[in-house]
Amino acid sequence: MHFVLYIHILSATAWIGGSLLLFALGILLRDKQAQKQTYEHLGPIYGYFETFWLVSLWVTGTTLYIHHGFGEVFKYANDSELSHMMHTKVYLVALLTFLTGIHLFIAFRTHQGSRTRFQNVLSRGSSLGIFFLNLVILWYAIGIRSML
Repeated sequence: MHFVLYIHILSATAWIGGSLLLFALGILLRDKQAQKQTYEHLGPIYGYFETFWLVSLWVTGTTLYIHHGFGEVFKYANDSELSHMMHTKVYLVALLTFLTGIHLFIAFRTHQGSRTRFQNVLSRGSSLGIFFLNLVILWYAIGIRSML
């Protein structure tokens, strides 16, 4: 099971690292044309890269969930701190996945095209939400791991 945990941590590192990189590019590239060109070339590659790691996180996370018997924790110790933290993490990961789906849908649909104002706000808002959710989920993951 150590191998699955290793892959889960590696996946989280790739997922969060990619998010940090794009967040930094969004802030540091002041030239809008340079930003557009960077995202135009990097965006599709990043989308596939991040989708792979998100699927890997889901698979390894589910495997760890089953291995550590979290179903039993929820059933018999539903009011425990571990149960509360795991419930919260699962909900946050579901929200993160939903926001990622929205972001990817808009990104791939409008790649090398123009976006409406609504699509732009929704895409940037979901991207910002993903960024902050990553940090919160990481906090919960550390807390859960320390309890195991």
